[in-house]
Amino acid sequence: MTSEIKKFYDVWFSPQSIITETTELPNVNFDDLTNSVMNMGPFYFYVVDFFDMSLSNISPSIYDIHGFNPETVIFHDVLNTIHPDDVDFVTKTEASIFDLFYKNIGLEKLLKYKMNYSFRSRVKNGEYVLMNHQALMLTMGGSGGYGKSLNIHTPIDHLSKHNTYTFSMIGLDNEPSYMNLRLNLDNKDTRQFSKREISIIKFIADGLNNNEIADKLFISALTVKKHRTNIFAKCDCKNAAELVKLSMFKGLI
Repeated sequence: MTSEIKKFYDVWFSPQSIITETTELPNVNFDDLTNSVMNMGPFYFYVVDFFDMSLSNISPSIYDIHGFNPETVIFHDVLNTIHPDDVDFVTKTEASIFDLFYKNIGLEKLLKYKMNYSFRSRVKNGEYVLMNHQALMLTMGGSGGYGKSLNIHTPIDHLSKHNTYTFSMIGLDNEPSYMNLRLNLDNKDTRQFSKREISIIKFIADGLNNNEIADKLFISALTVKKHRTNIFAKCDCKNAAELVKLSMFKGLI
């Protein structure tokens, strides 16, 4: 095991997250599940078991993107595609995500969030491209740690070649979302989108103006305007086009 790979294992095998047995996957259709998760072009997916780091349900498109044989690829192969200069960011982000669940959100809500961030990854032709990483925890260990996770990787150079070095946690089942978070966060640093704000973002993406959104939500146009101002401030966007692009980039819409 290389020193770079060991950094990942030091995070995932921490005393708080370690699990002692494998878990059973729920009965899901992975094609339907991945199609329901926002993707921005060609992508591949796999399920990693944090009990032994084995892979399953690997999509054939991993060959098209990385040149890996889906029958023989292992998790080390995927991790080794990460640009050496981005390894620290990825490991610290993974540690921050677990820390937020362990200390703030609650480990019991692991299955209610989609994690999202980007890093440079080596593809089939040997070049590095910006890769968007989305992760959905499908099972949890008996002690509350990580079980099996569905990971979806999408090259996004066509959207951006600049990594913001932030991560987002998209709430499912009406859980709040946390966008553009930076490392070493405490409660005061998290930028949380409410359920109402997420609804407004989706209406903005559909091209609705303040009055139309107000009619949809049965609130005043002035209230919508205030929400828009707060949304733009939280995500550091100057206009609706930037907001929609960022929301797509982060998997919020």
